[in-house]
Amino acid sequence: MDALSEVLRVIRLDSAIYINAEFSEPWCVLTPQSERLAPILTRQHAHVIIYHLLCEGRAYTEWQDGERIPLSAGDLITYPHGHEHLLGSGPQVAPLDAGHVLPALLARGLEPLNGGGGGAPSRFICGFMACDPQLSQTFLGGLPPVIRTHIRDDASGRWLENSLKFSVAQAVNREAGAEAMLAKLSEVFFAEALRRYVREMPEGQTGWLAGARDAEVGRALTLLHHRHTHPWTVAELARETGLSRTVLAERFRHFLGEPPMAYLTRWRLRLGARALATTSRSVAQIAAEVGYESEAAFNRAFKREYGLPPARYRRDKTGPS
Repeated sequence: MDALSEVLRVIRLDSAIYINAEFSEPWCVLTPQSERLAPILTRQHAHVIIYHLLCEGRAYTEWQDGERIPLSAGDLITYPHGHEHLLGSGPQVAPLDAGHVLPALLARGLEPLNGGGGGAPSRFICGFMACDPQLSQTFLGGLPPVIRTHIRDDASGRWLENSLKFSVAQAVNREAGAEAMLAKLSEVFFAEALRRYVREMPEGQTGWLAGARDAEVGRALTLLHHRHTHPWTVAELARETGLSRTVLAERFRHFLGEPPMAYLTRWRLRLGARALATTSRSVAQIAAEVGYESEAAFNRAFKREYGLPPARYRRDKTGPS
């Protein structure tokens, strides 16, 4: 199991396709920032990642004060940090605010949405991933505001696109199981965007994904995430990765900005924070589940990281019992 797969498994993405549209030039859609979309798309307090797949025609995307990025059919554009952005084609027109019309769009399912000025058509499919804001920062932290990948340059990408189109068509026809299939495909598309981004990442890049791509640091990350309750030491982790302790610590810090044990502590506490906010398990149970030998040790570490003891953190997140 690789590090990215392990992190995505633990984060538990909640995902779906939410727009199936064909617009004709000129047209423009404004997608609001993640904080505004989250209450509409998902019931949980979550960070929302948005992606758009341009299936036919041409378009552009533009975020805040960023440059306009031209898009062609087969381009997958992902906004991992949930920035507000535009998607459109043709001369500039007043944008349709997706935040205003989204509740009505969700109520009608994936029936095709049509609009625009009657010119050249563009067809696109939009999806989202909702994930824990803290856990997702593990791998989102080093990503740019927008990622553009082209998925028609190999057989796997073309298969994914065709599968998505087929499943959307089934959902429109109310076929049994189509929505569940689309949710899984939405996760696959996000993972594919990350995989292609990592593959094309230039040498010398730092951050979590760059570290995951490195053979030895990636192996260390996989071990730490897959066996996060294990009482790891730098010496044991170095043996598992085939490096000396010094070299492992230096390379880990180069990519992730902190030593391996500090990274492991932060990950354990993030898992603990999620469990406190989403389960009724006792603090002692959660401490053991995330790798602490005692509740007291977990309490001390948690307070250093979050400024609150676990019980108070839980009350603040869930309200009085």
